[in-house]
Amino acid sequence: MTTPSMSPPFDRAATSPARRNLADAPLLVAARGGTPTRLPVWFMRQAGRSLPEYRALREGVPMLTACFDPELLAEITLQPVRRHGVDAAILFSDIVVPLYAAGVGIDIVPGVGPVVADPVRSREAVDALPALDPAQVTAVTDGIRLLLDALGSTPLIGFAGAPFTLASYLIEGGPSRHHEHTKALMHAEPQLWHALAGKLADLTLTFLRAQLDAGVDAVQLFDSWAGALSPRDYREFVLPHSAKVLAAVAEYGVPRIHFGVGTGELLPAMRDAGADVVGVDWRVPLDEAVRRLSLPDAPLPVVQGNLDPALLMSSWPVIEAEVRRIATEGRAAGGHIFNLGHGVLPDTDPAVLTRVVELVHSL
Repeated sequence: MTTPSMSPPFDRAATSPARRNLADAPLLVAARGGTPTRLPVWFMRQAGRSLPEYRALREGVPMLTACFDPELLAEITLQPVRRHGVDAAILFSDIVVPLYAAGVGIDIVPGVGPVVADPVRSREAVDALPALDPAQVTAVTDGIRLLLDALGSTPLIGFAGAPFTLASYLIEGGPSRHHEHTKALMHAEPQLWHALAGKLADLTLTFLRAQLDAGVDAVQLFDSWAGALSPRDYREFVLPHSAKVLAAVAEYGVPRIHFGVGTGELLPAMRDAGADVVGVDWRVPLDEAVRRLSLPDAPLPVVQGNLDPALLMSSWPVIEAEVRRIATEGRAAGGHIFNLGHGVLPDTDPAVLTRVVELVHSL
């Protein structure tokens, strides 16, 4: 796998736009624990296979090609905003984009997911991992600048994969149900693990900073596979590296969202990693998540979530009841951003998503 062709590098300091004035945007107000004019809503994987216009645009175009085409990634990012009227766009990308851009041999195989040509399981392989140069993601930042012109008052969320999830893909060689090689390396060679996770934290941070310099209004750190860990292992092997990333982007003054799947037992540790908003999957009610996240004498936590994406296949009365329940439970938090408990499933009817947005806004 070769690194995608890139535009010539540019002077970020000279070209970075001034931060947009979106002080009243409901998502940003809620993320900061304020009182928005309406309950904000967006959906993870809102740009993607559930939309016929997305499928038409991606016909014959590989995923990573689309991620490095500024015009294409901007158009795909805009599609759900136009169709659904959501309160935020999220950058069309993939968590392996910075690895690919840096020159790691990785591809996204349809029906499988990210596949690594040579799994990383030795000191030599860790030492050989390249760093990411911001110039290698110029196509992404060019797409962000196109989006800022088109989005108007709608915030743009940038994102990246967290160090643990990136490490798991590299160590396992692709998606894994049990993460056995990852866990074995963590415990058998902790120094090697921390060296790998540290390099990936730097790569993630470079990618997020590039997006922030280009003007995104919030960021989300996805730790898709962290739910496979015990709280003890998370705190020892994962938290320091995610915390490094989240702390380093704090200077930009934009909301930082942290999300993982199956992380109900990890919520206090994820809070300690330092995000402003903690995403909650569908397994834990939001009011219970607030209880787990709360600290004495501290403001109530801000949460995001958490409709089960599978329930979007159900009848409207079922969906409506669930949306109303979640909105009610979210009132226990210092702020609530309505979302799914994971990404939109490919077979979801887009009309249902639009109807959910309308319902959430009516609440």
